[in-house]
Amino acid sequence: MAVVTMKNLLESGVHFGHQVKRWDPRMKKYIFAERNGIHIIDLQKTIQAIKESYDAVRLTVASGKTVLFVGTKKQAQQAVQKEAERCGMFYVNSRWLGGMLTNFSTIKKSLQRLKKLEKMEIDGTFENLTKKEIAKLSQEKTKLEKNLGGIKEMKELPGIVFVIDTRKEAIAVAEAQRMGIPIVAIVDTNCNPEGINFPIPGNDDAIRSITLFTQIVANAVVEADNETGLKIIENLQEEEGATAAPVAAAPVAPAEEETVVVTDFSEYKPAEPDKKADEAEDQDSVISLVDTDKVYGDK
Repeated sequence: MAVVTMKNLLESGVHFGHQVKRWDPRMKKYIFAERNGIHIIDLQKTIQAIKESYDAVRLTVASGKTVLFVGTKKQAQQAVQKEAERCGMFYVNSRWLGGMLTNFSTIKKSLQRLKKLEKMEIDGTFENLTKKEIAKLSQEKTKLEKNLGGIKEMKELPGIVFVIDTRKEAIAVAEAQRMGIPIVAIVDTNCNPEGINFPIPGNDDAIRSITLFTQIVANAVVEADNETGLKIIENLQEEEGATAAPVAAAPVAPAEEETVVVTDFSEYKPAEPDKKADEAEDQDSVISLVDTDKVYGDK
């Protein structure tokens, strides 16, 4: 089954680039033509790039690592949050705080502070504080939730980063490159594809285009999770079959012995009684009785 079709790309307006005067010459190999002063992106290369990126994300998730969705522009915020939550991954859709990857130990402290404030709000600690203190803590919590809510449960650096608009998210791209984290990114005709591990040429401004790309990456995550789940189920079934095999074989063993040992009674003749042996046994019993009488007689 195809990851995406040409029809989907055309309907979403993925082929529309920026104005010719705003182009980046390093995107020349991804440009198909020019129409009315606007560059048209080659969708054949886009489809190929999508397949490569899809496989990269799927393999990364299958290996047990996570994906970080990054898109802070207004057109991308809602799509990034929705698709990241759908596939159970992390996202940044409000503001990229400097050091989110290169200084993650400090970011962890902010995440712990956010969790502490949420716990205080739930367990009734706020009830013992003044209105001014509650307002101050609520404001701090809202700010942290806005900037870090999407990575609240992220305990380590992601295995791969998906970026929308590398020009706007230049800091995120630079940090990922510095930490050696692979990058999947949508690159428009005004972007620099160099330094991006998996560039996807396409429109990074239209909402429909952004939503389509984000859905594709989320689908890769979901597929990897499903494959992992199927493997776990198969392993459990194999283990159950291995443990059930000896139990099932135990009652079969006697049945095999009964079928193997067959006695033919067609030529059976009853044996003649041994008269001499019987007479000897009678004599022994008489002697034993006589002896006991003697013993009792002596007493």
